[in-house]
Amino acid sequence: MSQAVAAAKAVQGGRLPLDTIMVGDCIAALKTLPDKSVDLVFADPPYNLQLGGELTRPDQSRVAGVDDAWDKFASFEAYDKFSRAWLAECRRILKPTGTLWVIGSYHNIFRVGAALQDLGFWILNDIIWRKSNPMPNFRGTRFTNAHETLIWASPTQEASGYTFNYEAMKTLNEGLQMRSDWLIPLCTGGERLKGDDGAKAHPTQKPEALLHRVILAASKPGDVVVDPFFGTGTTGAVAKKLGRHFIGMERDPGYIKAARERLRQVVPAAAEDVAIAKTKREEVRIPFGQVIERGLLEPGMKLYDPSRRHAARVRADGSLSVDGATGSIHQIGAHVQNLPACNGWTFWHFLVDGKLKPIDILRQQIRAELESPPPPPPSAVVPLPVRRGKDLSHNRR
Repeated sequence: MSQAVAAAKAVQGGRLPLDTIMVGDCIAALKTLPDKSVDLVFADPPYNLQLGGELTRPDQSRVAGVDDAWDKFASFEAYDKFSRAWLAECRRILKPTGTLWVIGSYHNIFRVGAALQDLGFWILNDIIWRKSNPMPNFRGTRFTNAHETLIWASPTQEASGYTFNYEAMKTLNEGLQMRSDWLIPLCTGGERLKGDDGAKAHPTQKPEALLHRVILAASKPGDVVVDPFFGTGTTGAVAKKLGRHFIGMERDPGYIKAARERLRQVVPAAAEDVAIAKTKREEVRIPFGQVIERGLLEPGMKLYDPSRRHAARVRADGSLSVDGATGSIHQIGAHVQNLPACNGWTFWHFLVDGKLKPIDILRQQIRAELESPPPPPPSAVVPLPVRRGKDLSHNRR
């Protein structure tokens, strides 16, 4: 069964055509999907570049710009009508907790932004994709166009619970909060898909690094990612690698062929490698008193700061005492340092074989016990098999 037939049957059966490319016009394809059924939309729509004449380099070689029919519109009014139509369908199919990302250049992103606000979307961020290797402005008449803009939006202003994997973005950025300006190179080298003639398979293929960051930031493993302008399948390839489902929409046979071959070669990462780590807010709250209750620390034991300048005694009720002052691990940590606040879990340490260990490892031990699945019930005794015509009782010992 072809992928197109499978997708059609899934839609007819009221199911999402997961991990397929829907062939044809994106607006018509979007209309077939159920309301509030997808988690993320990434859209790279036509930019309506309005190019006039050929662009050449100083050596008179021709620059391969975007002159395809799909990027041409009769007027701004026609482009706006098209934008509102596909955006309205995207808003309809997004779950209340879903979000939309749309990318564009100065030619179109402001018009798209106005359209999505008029339709009721709520802008969460605009992201500047700064290209580390932009094409120069050969004529020297303008600044080098070195960036594109992404808009990240929820379906409504009231939407809550949308996915933002803050800790994953922070980890991706070496422990620093991820900013809204992303320095990522253009799609070049081996990543750039080529046709049989050696030319670019798609003039505006996006780098996988860009989609990796978008999908990692705004979705979870198992989520459904829709790309209405699938092209050569960058969104689908990255979604598949990261353990997400994708639905692509594309009408160009050449792009579809390239995308299918590309997707065929993608090997998904193992589930444990794409699992999203819990944020501090999502972790089970463990009072310090539970460490005492479970006997991981005993009343009367001493806790120390990393430099052993301060020592505090553990009390049976989960508080600490030092020099006549009594309070929580956080209060006493702040007290000995003469500070307004302190994270006692990382400040206080206990001795193990003469070495200091942060008490936070005891909290993590309790969390792991609480979050681990319960052991399976004892299995029932399985009777010995009895073969017809034979008495196996003589085998018992």
